[in-house]
Order: sequence, then C-alpha cells, then structure tokens
Amino acid sequence: MEPRNETQPSEFFLLGFSEDPELQPLIFGLFLFMYLATVAGNLLIILAILSDPHLHTPMYFFLSNLSLMDVCFTSTTIPKMLVNIQKQSKAISYAGCVTQMFFFILFAGLDDLLLAVMAYDRFVAICHPLHYMVIMNPQLCVQLVLVSWVINSLNALSHSLLVLRLSFCTHLGIPQFFCELSQVIHSACSDTFPNDMLIFSTAVLLGGGPLAGILYSYSKILSSIRAISSAQGKHKAFSTCASHLSVVSLFYGTSIGVYLSAGAAPSSASTATASVMYTVVTPMLNPFIYSLRNTDMKRALKRLLVNEDPLEEQRFR
Repeated sequence: MEPRNETQPSEFFLLGFSEDPELQPLIFGLFLFMYLATVAGNLLIILAILSDPHLHTPMYFFLSNLSLMDVCFTSTTIPKMLVNIQKQSKAISYAGCVTQMFFFILFAGLDDLLLAVMAYDRFVAICHPLHYMVIMNPQLCVQLVLVSWVINSLNALSHSLLVLRLSFCTHLGIPQFFCELSQVIHSACSDTFPNDMLIFSTAVLLGGGPLAGILYSYSKILSSIRAISSAQGKHKAFSTCASHLSVVSLFYGTSIGVYLSAGAAPSSASTATASVMYTVVTPMLNPFIYSLRNTDMKRALKRLLVNEDPLEEQRFR
C-alpha cells in the first residue's frame, strides 16, 4: 500500500472571509464594533445586576451567567480573527486551533444549557409561584450552573481529545473564521468515525435535550397563562418570560439557519457569513433584548449609569 503524506500539522489556515485587500479594513472595523458592543453590553448587564439588590433573584442570577458566557463565547473567536486581519495572515497554530475549539464548544454548550435552566426558572415562577423561592433556592441555582459547567467541560474535552488522535494531510484550510469542530474533522485524512459519532450523540443529548426541556417548560407556561382569568394577569405573566423567549428564538433560529444555509451553499464565504449570526450577532443582541423588554433591568441600568443608590431611592418612596 502506498503511504499517504499524513502529518500532525503545525498550523491551520482560516479561509472564512474575502481575501480582497480593500475589504479587510471594513471587515476589521465591523467585527471590532460588534465585539466591543457585545462585551460592553453584557458587562453592563452583569454590573447592573450585581449593583442592584432588587435583582438578586434566581432569574437575574442566571441572566448574569448567560451574559458572562456570551462575553467568553465571542472572545474565543473574534480577537484572533482581528489579529489575523491586522497581520494580513490566516494562520492559526495547531495548539491554538484545538484550544479555540475546546473553549468554543464549552461556551456554546453553556449558553444552550443556561437557556434551558432559565426556561425551568420561568416555569417554576409562573406555574408554582407560591413555592418559587423554596424550589429555586440559592443552593439549587448554584448547583444548576456548576452542573452545566461540568457537563460541558467534559463534552469539550472529549471532542478535543478525539481531534488530537487525527492525522492530517496537506490540505489544512478551514472554510471558517474560527476553528469549527466539524470543519477541522473534515480536514483530516484518518478515520473520523468516532468523532462523527460523538458529534451526533452530543448534538442529540446536549442540543436536543435542552431544547426539549425549553419546549416542555413553555408548553406548561402557556397552559398556566391561558388559565388566568384577567387580561392584565395574562400580560404580566407573559411579560416575565418574553425576553427569554426572544433570546431562545434568536439562538436556535440562527443556529439552525447556519446549518441549513451551509448545506445549501457550502462555499467558505457563505458558511463563515452564516456563522456570524450565532457566534457574534446573537451575543451582541442579547443585552439589548433584556434591557429593552425588561422594566427592572432598564431601571437598574439607569441607576448604574447615573451612579444612583437603589436602596436610597427606595427609602425616599
């Protein structure tokens, strides 16, 4: 049998966007703006929640964790892309690629599970309001976040270790602006069956599982809302979960749209452009959704920006 030129590469090449030199400053400026908006918006949400005692509740505890995950999620991909544009390079080291892959899988999975946890929180708040503080006690909230970290850390580690066993041939170009797991695996010339099986199984368990939990929670929430007699009561109940429902729709809508568009038009530019929706645009929009649709959050942000003590305001009422 003729030996193949298999190797453990020193670097990959991220081929995501146009190579036209005239477009590079525009791409750099656009992604820098979106990254700074994402970091600033999510950090403001976290600071507002920490500074306002009225927001020290389970719902806002999970929201602050979601905002932190969004900052980390975008920070795994965008800074490297901006550095490469400045250096006029598309290279990323093998170790850097595997590391980026690990953290991307970790934070994407944490986003997914946290959205499911937040749906459960809204389910308890609307369907069992009298027992809400007993069920959603601080210990349970911390445990839910810790379990999400453990599950996704093990998942990301499993994928990364399986990638390390792969051998690669001469074609090391990845049609993305970051090291996406499936694209890296498809660049290998050794057997990728274990990797594909792990991707499929974790997609079903860690992707379909949380989505099923969200759908179940909202089916129960809608049933409870329909049972409320007054229109004002229905509006108040629905408004408590409207922001979360919007974020869930955006997260899953863009994620599904990426894979549908990638299958329909598998060129590197179209795949990378579609991926921007859930890797950059969704984390950037989440703070706006929660701040614009949530009265308590708007008040907290206003107090934070004008340096107003929320306890002092309450004493003067």
